[in-house]
Amino acid sequence: MKRLLLVLATAMLALGLSAHAQTAGPARARLNAFARDLHSLSGRFQQALSGGEGQPPKASSGTLALQAPRQFRWETTAPYKQTIVADGSRVWLYDPELEQVTVRVQSTEESHSPLTVLTDLKQMDRDFKVSEQGEHDGLVWLRLTSAAKDPQFDYADLGFDASGLARMRFRDQLGAVTDIRFSGWQRNIEIPPASFNFVPPKGADVIGDLPVITTQPIKD
Repeated sequence: MKRLLLVLATAMLALGLSAHAQTAGPARARLNAFARDLHSLSGRFQQALSGGEGQPPKASSGTLALQAPRQFRWETTAPYKQTIVADGSRVWLYDPELEQVTVRVQSTEESHSPLTVLTDLKQMDRDFKVSEQGEHDGLVWLRLTSAAKDPQFDYADLGFDASGLARMRFRDQLGAVTDIRFSGWQRNIEIPPASFNFVPPKGADVIGDLPVITTQPIKD
């Protein structure tokens, strides 16, 4: 679950950069319009994770914010609390219930994201099969299928309404599907810099790729 949250969080970072305008189908055109001249973004999400085999989906909700080009905050508020912060160098995941902070180098996490390539359409066309999926559920859809030999997911679908990105759906290699619905988008608002600066709480267990702290020698 933690790995999935990290992938989803870094995936959203792609929307902080302007997409390249080009002749495209309706879903790609709406993506271009949504991302054009976008510097910051905040909103709310509702997420459902379905593991199949007749099990009911696991639901969660919260808020998110991003600042171009690489800063991000994903805050789960119900039914549990969890925080993901991408500060431009590392991705921090804090689980208050476990009193644990997991740290990853941000470029590593981004390499697993199906959406970061949208900042470079040539890379997207090289690394993914991109296809229009038509209209259903009141949205127009774009599907990304990885060309990698060992992909992290079967596919990723992006659903757009007239105002922009409304939904994201991922299916992993085990058949689990994550469905995220977005609402309350606010574009190009001022977001406090502290939102993207994570300091591990006192007493929390911190594991992973911690930043290297260098000290200058004391001169006599």
